[in-house]
Amino acid sequence: MTVEAGVNRQPQAEAPRQKPRPTGVRAAERALAPDLGRGLMLLFIAMSNTAFHLWNSEYGPSGWQPVNGNWLDHTVQFAMVVGLDLRIYPLFAFLFGYGMMQLYLRQTATGEREREGKNASEGKNAGERTAVRLLRRRSLWMIVIGFAHATLLMAGDIVGFYGLISLILGWLFLRRSDRALNWWIGIATTTLVVLSAQPVLTTVLTGGDLGSMGDASAEPSSEAYGADEESWLAAAGTRMTTSLFLMGVAAPLVLVSGGFVIFLVGYWAARRRILEEPGSHLKLLRRTAVIGTATGWLGALPAALAHVGALDVPADAQSESGPLFTLRDVTGNAAGLGYIAAVALFAHWWTRRPHRRGEKAVTAVSAVGKRSLSCYLTHSLLFAPLLAAWGLGLGEHLTSASMVLVALAVWLVTVAGAYALELRGKRGPAEALLRHLMYAKRT
Repeated sequence: MTVEAGVNRQPQAEAPRQKPRPTGVRAAERALAPDLGRGLMLLFIAMSNTAFHLWNSEYGPSGWQPVNGNWLDHTVQFAMVVGLDLRIYPLFAFLFGYGMMQLYLRQTATGEREREGKNASEGKNAGERTAVRLLRRRSLWMIVIGFAHATLLMAGDIVGFYGLISLILGWLFLRRSDRALNWWIGIATTTLVVLSAQPVLTTVLTGGDLGSMGDASAEPSSEAYGADEESWLAAAGTRMTTSLFLMGVAAPLVLVSGGFVIFLVGYWAARRRILEEPGSHLKLLRRTAVIGTATGWLGALPAALAHVGALDVPADAQSESGPLFTLRDVTGNAAGLGYIAAVALFAHWWTRRPHRRGEKAVTAVSAVGKRSLSCYLTHSLLFAPLLAAWGLGLGEHLTSASMVLVALAVWLVTVAGAYALELRGKRGPAEALLRHLMYAKRT
């Protein structure tokens, strides 16, 4: 976004430094697709996280999904592996990167407008510096909020995880040119594919057995999340350990392995306003929706078939370090992009209809997206005390299928709450807090 400004050739005194101002977009100006995407994403996250709470279940070789239950439970597990696990977090990462670039562009444009008629380049530079400061502060506070969330309720917190990654990526890439950004997207994608494929290629070329790759001794996800601890304090210690691992080990691995590419694609898409103006990018969105979703589902299909016993694969190959898991992980990025492209296409179709059916439902889901941080934290406020062994312990008695119903119910609670706030024109409490911390005057 650019704003033309006149150029004054006379020397100008340096304008007083402007403090950051809230520059949120008014409700009437908001595009539907990003908010609707975030609202649906939170439903998928709630469902994908269900396995972490089934602490009395028997888990598969990867430690992610249970393997016990009846045919309905196995159907749910199959659907989770194909469509949700390792597919929703890339969607979140894309939307997170998209939102970062949106804020950066808005703040830069604000700096230009404030200095219009004086010095356009100075205004742009001032806006860029302000945007970088705001985003840096936002990332730091997200790390704090995320670590507190992980310690208190949910070890697999993604707020602090992405706060740390965004802190580094914002510093490295926000002000890069389009050409440089395109190059880095290509470099990161190549790095990710090569590093993921290298163990498999090495094994094949040396005549080894793919079934021997990996290590099926991973602990169940519910143990890493402390769901089976009867003491809240002991569970908090487990959650803190898991959170520190995610922040100290998993996040750096994402940065060095090229896994951050999905953030950069979000930057790239925001500069082109793809979600705000889907009608101008229909061909790209259609191809991404079809190819991305198909790639993601096909990449997870072998792991899903092996999980339900329809495909005979050694346990090591199904583990977190095995080839099936790696294939599922890498193709999850394509699925995440396919999902958001499908949402953008729906938003374009729906907003052009003369009679918009289901307007209240779309508004309510979008309201969740506008308050995604509050609704995400609410998941844990409801899940943890109800399901953990230190709480009511209901996770002991639930299975994959019944747990999905609980996840749907929790999400519907957040939909009702977000819709009530939307009708009153109020932000979510977590959004209001983060906004205050971002724009608060520094002492």
